Amino acid sequence: MKRVLAFDFGASSGRAIIGSFDGEKIQLHEVHRFSNDPVQVGDTLYWDVLRLFHEIKQGILKAKRDGGFDSIGIDTWGVDFGLLDADGKLLENPVHYRDTRNHGMVEQAAALIPKEEMYAITGIQFMDFNTAFQLLSLKQKRPALLGQAKRLLLMPDLFVYFLTGKQIAEYSIATTTQLIDLQTGDWSPRMTEALGLPAEILPPVIQPGTVVGTLSLALQKELGVPAVPVVAVCGHDTQSAICAVPAKEKDFAFISSGTWSLFGTETDAPITGEKAMAFNVTNEGGYGKSVAFLKNICGLWLLQESRRQWQREGKDYTFADLERLALAAAPFRSFIDPDAPAFASPGDLPAAIATFCQKTGQPVPQTTGETVRCVYESLALKYRRTLEGIQDCTGKRYDKLYVVGGGTKDRLLLQLTADSCGVPVSAGPVEATVLGNILVQLLSSGDIATIAEGRAMIRGGEPLTEYIPQHSAAWESAYASFLKYL
Repeated sequence: MKRVLAFDFGASSGRAIIGSFDGEKIQLHEVHRFSNDPVQVGDTLYWDVLRLFHEIKQGILKAKRDGGFDSIGIDTWGVDFGLLDADGKLLENPVHYRDTRNHGMVEQAAALIPKEEMYAITGIQFMDFNTAFQLLSLKQKRPALLGQAKRLLLMPDLFVYFLTGKQIAEYSIATTTQLIDLQTGDWSPRMTEALGLPAEILPPVIQPGTVVGTLSLALQKELGVPAVPVVAVCGHDTQSAICAVPAKEKDFAFISSGTWSLFGTETDAPITGEKAMAFNVTNEGGYGKSVAFLKNICGLWLLQESRRQWQREGKDYTFADLERLALAAAPFRSFIDPDAPAFASPGDLPAAIATFCQKTGQPVPQTTGETVRCVYESLALKYRRTLEGIQDCTGKRYDKLYVVGGGTKDRLLLQLTADSCGVPVSAGPVEATVLGNILVQLLSSGDIATIAEGRAMIRGGEPLTEYIPQHSAAWESAYASFLKYL
């Protein structure tokens, strides 16, 4: 029995999960779960990275007591990073991608290098919080800090460094920076020169599936564990999730559904033409140098942050409560653009939704159910717009949507997605990111031969639910109205 340990960090929590493989199927066993809460200090929003590393060590200890493990892999969200000094010490806690320092940075970068050229090189969707723009902000506002930095490590690679002492950049997470040349698979000299960024702080790029090293001697002694290999899995959680999409087809459309909705397809090469740039689609690197051609959509964050606001007001709704209230509300009253800037930052999201509806001349949601219904329907309609855009860019049609991740628990959203997009939705697995992490570790060790073999194994071993589209005429009318507010 092969046992590998996967650490998966999301925007609000992290898990340590053992994947046991008997040669035919993968079984998951969670050994540790912990919160991942950003911390506001003054005017800066930080990640509590040392606490998170403490939780990694607790996960290792619990996995040891659970029967041990043969390797470790770590995946996290994209774009954020830590800076090390000349002694390899962390200069400060990594800053959260939702921090206000990033606002307006895309436009400032475009004054230094045309957006068309940036996109042709990197193929990455323009978002203020991309690593390139975070670094440009540092250069402008905190040049002394950037001047002290001798190495930049993206979040999964920072944790790998804490475990092994090795400084690398795993390819999938590196592509989220908007500093990788997708043609060469390495850092782009043109991007760093144009933005005036210190290229020497960028570590060597390695491919997912590479064994980076083993647990350091200090950790072996502290935790009482052997020199276990640490594998660079697809460090970007989206790419880990894509590895576990249970598709039979070579050409398939997927949504990795969670705090963010990552909607796209897998291609053999980047697509960086005029249509792709106009639609602001990203080309992220994946396992085996595949390309995830996808669009980042503000996903269940809208509900998560709204629920936090209602909790602050003393209304402790469960997500099941919110789904029930939405079902009771009248359909198609109001729509929002889920990606409007007003919804990007923490705060009173229900009030921001009400303001958006008021400013656009729509009925303002008056109840919790109306607000949640507005969010659900707007997300489903944004998925349809994205499906059409992806099909237009690739010249292909996708007759089914594969939805993976935590959002597969949200049955109402899944049915609305099928209704809106007019195609069946296959939902599952819930633990796609963890399964993808484990799959790459098993590929690295040679226990599984190919991604296709791993996907077939997941398809046969995980419960999948299909949602059939309904109410097409009503959705056609709703879609025509929704497009007015993008």
